Amino acid sequence: MVVAELVGSGELVNPQEITTASDAGLLPQRIKGMTLSGGLAMGHAVLHQPRLTLREMVAEDPEVELDRLRDAVTSMHSAIDDLVVVSRASGSGEYIDILESYRMFAQDRGWLGRIREAIQQGLSAEGAVERVQNEMRARLGQIADPYFRERQHDFDDLTNRLLNHLAGKNSGIELGLPEDAILVARSLGPAELLDYGGGRLRGLILEEGSATSHVAIVARGLDIPLITRCNRALSLIEPLDPLIIDGANGQVFIRPSEDIVDSYNRSSQLSAERRRLYSEVRDLPAVTEDGEPLSILINASLLIEVPHLESTGAEGIGLYRTEIPFMVRAEYPDVVQQTESYRSILDLAGGRPVTFRTLDVGGDKTLPYFPEHEEENPAMGWRAIRIGLDRPAMLRMQLRAMIRATAGCELRVMFPLIAEVAELDAARNILNIELDRARAEQRTLPTEIKVGVMLEVPSLLFQLDQLLKSVDFVSLGTNDLLQYFYAADRNNPRIGQRYDVLSPGFLDALMTVFERCRAARVPICVCGEMASRPLEAMALIALGARILSVTPQSVGSIKALVRSMNAGRVRTFLSPLVKSRDHSLRDKLHDFARDHHTAIDDVAVAV
Repeated sequence: MVVAELVGSGELVNPQEITTASDAGLLPQRIKGMTLSGGLAMGHAVLHQPRLTLREMVAEDPEVELDRLRDAVTSMHSAIDDLVVVSRASGSGEYIDILESYRMFAQDRGWLGRIREAIQQGLSAEGAVERVQNEMRARLGQIADPYFRERQHDFDDLTNRLLNHLAGKNSGIELGLPEDAILVARSLGPAELLDYGGGRLRGLILEEGSATSHVAIVARGLDIPLITRCNRALSLIEPLDPLIIDGANGQVFIRPSEDIVDSYNRSSQLSAERRRLYSEVRDLPAVTEDGEPLSILINASLLIEVPHLESTGAEGIGLYRTEIPFMVRAEYPDVVQQTESYRSILDLAGGRPVTFRTLDVGGDKTLPYFPEHEEENPAMGWRAIRIGLDRPAMLRMQLRAMIRATAGCELRVMFPLIAEVAELDAARNILNIELDRARAEQRTLPTEIKVGVMLEVPSLLFQLDQLLKSVDFVSLGTNDLLQYFYAADRNNPRIGQRYDVLSPGFLDALMTVFERCRAARVPICVCGEMASRPLEAMALIALGARILSVTPQSVGSIKALVRSMNAGRVRTFLSPLVKSRDHSLRDKLHDFARDHHTAIDDVAVAV
């Protein structure tokens, strides 16, 4: 009772000490998120709040409102068509597929029909648009499928755009953006991002979004740093607040203090110095200090990423993920469309090798036109080659398109998620059927056909002898292999970071794979995220990797690493450690690299 009286009277704790200061919103803050497009950026906040305040929800004359809607829809379609034309003229690759899909949403008869029905029930055009959007948001919000939840953002964009046209306003962004704008939004559609243009936009912060969202694909293509899942970003950030985006660590600094700004400036300077270093080694061979040559390739998912071959000096594409163009379309692409896509990739590659991975969908990668299947554990469920073998028409169409696209040149095709050699044999039989079909049609065949598998299921490690007799190459998918190796879902925040790719057991398994492939004279390429990080790449090279396929942004840092390391010396250090009982060898490898002046550092803002 005495303590209660002291607290109540304010004699124990001064009430001012537990009262939120009125200027707390002006203090520096940091929020964590998920990086979808890496990089550093500093600028001033622009809040994306496009919704208009609706003043008239009902109308007396439905015919007048229907005429207003018709004019607004025509104006909106024209503006979207102009956006498609501009993007096509600029050679924006998959932007065309994304915008074409977006345009199909805008022309959706069901969506527009429901708006007209609401007008005929007495609502104004604006009120009808708002009601239909609320109903659609409620329906899509109950769907667990991530693709359809992401399409809600496209319809949000269309609703805002249509409301602006009804109000007689241009949906494009007015002049007046700061020179260093960082856009902050709850969610964003691809056309909305393109409305802002790339001239003044330095970064993008979203409260919602995923790696498969259309806006994420466009942001990566424009090389705009993007961090999503930033909770309460719109409530914490005021217009024109200074912001720093740290893509390396997935964090945003709001109203950063002087020491954070100084750290950003140092990091930016270091990043610029490294870019100069990378440009200097661009045309130099990727050879270690002790004379071990390596091949550095890139991973690509979009046509707009292929020109990075020229700008980075990479030797080819070690992994082309064919599923992304499927995911941004509103309907399944036919053989002609797929053939054109693959041929465009080969043309841009300019004779460099391109390895096409067949469709790897299912799990967290869904197609909008594919039947939905509820699975308790989708990462280990019906996906990738399992779908291809169960739905052979899909796999046959894709292989038919690849054969036609590579007429007169080399075809390199890789099958994902092979768990047993029998699955590889079944996939090869389908490929042979399509080759026989092409011969019967008297089509020009590829000059050479090389077939490989993505090694990402541990069961295949116990069939290596049979596997290596049946393939021309192996690609090591470290992302899935690690989660299956440790039975740990990498998307689960509780355990996603529990196990390390630099753990002794995992490295020991990789060393065995490299040794067996080398003995069988079968090339093996590492194309998972592990190859794109300098410290991890150093370990891979020491274990025997000689072909790395990395993100385009990582080519310079990996080549600098290769030219600064002694592979034999690192192998001598690492080999006995893979038999240790340690949880991870990361710290030991990091210290070794620092002691031997090996280029392993990543650029990030220090906290």
